[in-house]
Amino acid sequence: MPIHLPIPTELPTGAGTSVGDYPTYAAAQQAVDYLSDHGFPVEHATIVGTDLRLVETVTGRMTVARAALAGAGGGAWLGLFIGAVFALLATTGWWLIIAASTAAGTAWGATTAAVAHAATRGRRDFSSHRHLAAVRYHLTVAAEHAEHANRLLLQQYWRSA
Repeated sequence: MPIHLPIPTELPTGAGTSVGDYPTYAAAQQAVDYLSDHGFPVEHATIVGTDLRLVETVTGRMTVARAALAGAGGGAWLGLFIGAVFALLATTGWWLIIAASTAAGTAWGATTAAVAHAATRGRRDFSSHRHLAAVRYHLTVAAEHAEHANRLLLQQYWRSA
């Protein structure tokens, strides 16, 4: 049974006074940068993203071989790290310790990743990257600094128009 939580329609309490509304994070960031460049105390500013969405970009098909390759890379790094720690304690043959631990880590990573992918039985045969994105970004500042921020952002608007 899904849980439905209320969706807030206002900015969080304590977020300050809204002085700007931007379609992208980069635009909101540019506004804060402008304020900073003109002496505004930006420690009183907050960028608030609203209407968050999870965006998943599919990057390709995931096969057992691709899973094993990815696992091998991660395992190699772990093996290299463990080998380097043990090699610090060795008086001779330190390179053998590093080589053996890297090879063992590679084999272990490839095997476990391939088995883990095979265990999904095709339920998720693709790779992807996920990130959160907001529909709008509000720039808010502490109430006592709102007038100063508004004045500076109005100057920015007129200079860019």
